[in-house]
Amino acid sequence: MKSTIRQVKFKAGLPLEIEVISIADTVSKHYETISNPHRAAFYHIFWVQKGMAEYLVDFAPVKVKAGSFLFVNKDRVQAFDCQHQHEGKLLLFTGSFFNKTAEDAKYLHSSILFNDFLDIPVIDVKTNVSLQTIFGAIETELTKDNDPYHYDLLHNLLHNLLLLSERERRKQGFKELTKSADLDYTVLFRDLLAAQFKTLKSVSGYASQMNISEKRLTAATTKTMNKSPKTIINERIMLEAKRLLIHTNRSIKEVGYDLGFEEPTNFIKYFRKHTEKTPIEFREAYFIR
Repeated sequence: MKSTIRQVKFKAGLPLEIEVISIADTVSKHYETISNPHRAAFYHIFWVQKGMAEYLVDFAPVKVKAGSFLFVNKDRVQAFDCQHQHEGKLLLFTGSFFNKTAEDAKYLHSSILFNDFLDIPVIDVKTNVSLQTIFGAIETELTKDNDPYHYDLLHNLLHNLLLLSERERRKQGFKELTKSADLDYTVLFRDLLAAQFKTLKSVSGYASQMNISEKRLTAATTKTMNKSPKTIINERIMLEAKRLLIHTNRSIKEVGYDLGFEEPTNFIKYFRKHTEKTPIEFREAYFIR
């Protein structure tokens, strides 16, 4: 076990930061990396075509049946399923590739396919010929030379794939988050929290940066997520604490310090309050399951 969670960057040397590869090839070439928890700096779309897979995303096992797409956001801690027999394709792309305009960045950031507010999406595409065709068109275009049309064609195909996938997810029972000021405030709070949760743990601090009151922020997150801002802050800190305890060999003191706790006792008390276990008990219980 390492002292940090392995960071995986997009493969260097490609003309554009997008590729389609077979899941089998990925497993055979990168088994040591992908079979262990790692944090990838790019987006994943798995297409399981045969068999069944169970991927681990931030401690949640996600089962994917044949004929399904699985979407995993960048920077999630994940581990590939290298045990179950399954076949399929994997589409990888970066924000740098997709975000041609500010509107592209806004779309990708708020997409229901890559949104940490929501469940990790798996959609059934067995009967959706359009999605299968566009996925195949991306794979075919990637075999072409990087001429003046190459980027725009790939970008448009990927955008259409995402739009059609969103439509399909809604058809399959996704409960929409209604666009509103409450949602806008919640998204802004999430972004600020992602960047500062190690150093800023107060609701008042985030509300102040957003130029709203604590009461208004609480109303927004409660309406959108049925959670208070303090609960969301605690969940984000605890997720990172669990990641570091399970996926690294850092000492309890080091984990606490990394999360902004200057005294180990304060981190231990905080962790026990939210899990009813000490960090050591949590780590030991995880590995003896």
